[in-house]
Amino acid sequence: MRKVLLSATVALLIAGCSEFPGVYKIDIPQGNVVTQEMVDQLRPGMTPSQVRYILGTPLINDSFSENRWDYIYSIKEGDGTRYQERISLFFEDDKLTRLSGDFRPGAKPETTP
Repeated sequence: MRKVLLSATVALLIAGCSEFPGVYKIDIPQGNVVTQEMVDQLRPGMTPSQVRYILGTPLINDSFSENRWDYIYSIKEGDGTRYQERISLFFEDDKLTRLSGDFRPGAKPETTP
């Protein structure tokens, strides 16, 4: 009986300590990686296949609107912070007409000296 009680106590103590110091936690990236350089290559009037060649297959296909493509990228770092970027592309008559989101065509990426 004493072994069972001791084992149960140790198991509860270990389960309660979810944050062990010095434990390495990996970064978890998800989605499409889209860079400012990729967005700078987009031009109004491009076909969906040209856009797919530059950005890859969109992460989300809107089932209600086939003319909208969404690219989402998020990364959860080991320390628990989360970073997310998104861009939405809109087509009319199989031509790229506009985009919205965290990227702007021709914008210079931020650099630190």
